[in-house]
Amino acid sequence: MMTPDVAERRIQSLRQQINHHNYLYYVLDSPEIPDSEFDRLMRELEQLEQQFPQLITPDSPTQRVGATPLTEFGEVRHEVPMLSLDNAFDEHEVQEFDRRLHERLDTSAQIEYTAEPKLDGLAVSLVYENGVLTRGATRGDGTLGEDVTQNVRTLLSVPLRLVGTGFPRLLEARGEIFMPKKGFEMLNAKAEKNHEKPFINPRNAAAGSLRQLDARITASRPLEFYAYAWGQVEGGRLPERHSKVLACFREWGLRTNPENRLVIGLEGCLKFYKHMADKRDQLPYQIDGVVYKVDRLDLQKELGFVARAPRWALAHKFPAEEVMTVLRAVEFQVGRTGALTPVARLQPVFVGGANISNATLHNMDEIERKDVRVGDTVIVRRAGDVIPEVAGVVLAKRPKNARRVHLPLKCPVCGSKVLRIEGEAVARCSAGLYCPAQRKEMIRHFASRRALDIEGLGEKLVDQLVDAGLVHTPADLFKLTAKQLADLERMGDKSADNLLQAINKASNTTFSRFLYALGIREVGETTALVLARHYGSLDALLAADQDSLMQVPDIGPVVAASIASFFHEPHNLKVIRALRESGVRWQQQADAKKFKHSSILAGLTFVITGTLSQMTRDDAKDTILALGGKVSGSVSKKTDYLVVGAEPGSKLAEARRLGVALMDEQAFLRRIKQ
Repeated sequence: MMTPDVAERRIQSLRQQINHHNYLYYVLDSPEIPDSEFDRLMRELEQLEQQFPQLITPDSPTQRVGATPLTEFGEVRHEVPMLSLDNAFDEHEVQEFDRRLHERLDTSAQIEYTAEPKLDGLAVSLVYENGVLTRGATRGDGTLGEDVTQNVRTLLSVPLRLVGTGFPRLLEARGEIFMPKKGFEMLNAKAEKNHEKPFINPRNAAAGSLRQLDARITASRPLEFYAYAWGQVEGGRLPERHSKVLACFREWGLRTNPENRLVIGLEGCLKFYKHMADKRDQLPYQIDGVVYKVDRLDLQKELGFVARAPRWALAHKFPAEEVMTVLRAVEFQVGRTGALTPVARLQPVFVGGANISNATLHNMDEIERKDVRVGDTVIVRRAGDVIPEVAGVVLAKRPKNARRVHLPLKCPVCGSKVLRIEGEAVARCSAGLYCPAQRKEMIRHFASRRALDIEGLGEKLVDQLVDAGLVHTPADLFKLTAKQLADLERMGDKSADNLLQAINKASNTTFSRFLYALGIREVGETTALVLARHYGSLDALLAADQDSLMQVPDIGPVVAASIASFFHEPHNLKVIRALRESGVRWQQQADAKKFKHSSILAGLTFVITGTLSQMTRDDAKDTILALGGKVSGSVSKKTDYLVVGAEPGSKLAEARRLGVALMDEQAFLRRIKQ
């Protein structure tokens, strides 16, 4: 019988051989042994580890698949954000990209780029500590992703341990998990055989496969990985060029795309684009364009970032796929803000890797501009993840009975009047307080901190209350009972009691907060304050028509039309009446007093930074607005004063750079008490 010492040496040898052959197969695409021999090595390792379980380690090739499914994915914060890329859709935009880089770098020399196929998969982050895979995460929103470590471990093209030497102590490799075309076809063939719903395209199949709570399901799916970037690096240095980092990745066992090229200048980029466009159909995986990245890392650093994208990289997308089909009908959907969006119901057609039966028509202006009619043969366009759209009409195929599309006069969800303000492309349902399509958004806004400030009534709880049929309008919040709340998921008697106290506290508010809470389109906090000051009472405001509203300072025709429409909708008036009957109240005198000196800050714009000791920043903002001033969230040349509290942020440096006047808290207090 084999001793533990002998078994440990043999296990180490088997692991090294298996990792070596995985590297040859997945990274170098140059296998040395047949699959049967690889399987024999794996079986021997499995048998030895079963015999000596104390010798099993997490990075063993046998430990790719966990036995216990997860109940939910954990949250991962990316220390270095996973940014998106700016897109180009034609040569001119690529030329402009190259021109901007030359201007910023102040050089006439041609720039070297790493050019890569743009994989149509799912971006992930892999963290290796001392060469061992310790975490896998999805991109998520770029800052927060999901922990899918257990799942990425199942991919044979993801090494559990890096090979070679010289890698940093901590290395975060980033890349794309995708499903090859052949694997996608096999997966769908199996689904159809088992009478299961097939996946629409390889990207959806890859995303759905990676986000399985049971890693054994992920392991059964044909997923692969290519690395193309990095995030955190500690305890070591990477080469000075992007292309050389990718070469190091390959040496360390991380698979990179063999189509990657180092190209020179704009001409090299466009030549690579044409090459990949011609080769696209022959590739074993789907791509939707190519990516250009400045190769020198010192130049990347000099170029920096803008918003959520690096200046030194660009995604050059392939042209959108277009097909013809018949427009069967046009329906109008109501969004969470009340916007009516026309949706084309199409004769199903395959385009851009998916079966399409619906497409957006954007708005009535677009329908009229393109002269889209029901019964027309239309051109449907789809590019990557972009929502399919009706790009145009084939007039030569228009039937005699083609019907014009008309905007509905009433909301298709609640039957309230549809409002389309002159000059605006979007039409909206006017029943903001009543319409079921807007219900959750309305409740969240009504309870938000700057509105009635119902502490504890967050997004998930609003979802529960609406889904359970307990809340249909904001007035229903004030009818909730302790038992109804306690029966909700993750509540209980104590939480229910706390929420009821918060709701009761919120019922005593101010007129301006109440107006803001109603969610009237175009009525923000400042306009709500102006209305409260001008009319003094709700009854007076309800009696105002559009013409009289336009006499109020700072209220123009668009805002006046929105306010008048809101208060003339019977459904809204019914909810407002129910709110007042439920006990929502405010003191008219307090509002009037607040506006006593409302003009002393008129025409001035303030920005606040740091912590104030004698009032909250919200109180300071309310005071500025009440005294006729304006408050901005960022410093600009139009800023009159920066109010500086303790521990100010970057706004202070920006104000000094622009020469904006500074005002400490004491000076601010003296100014508002004039």
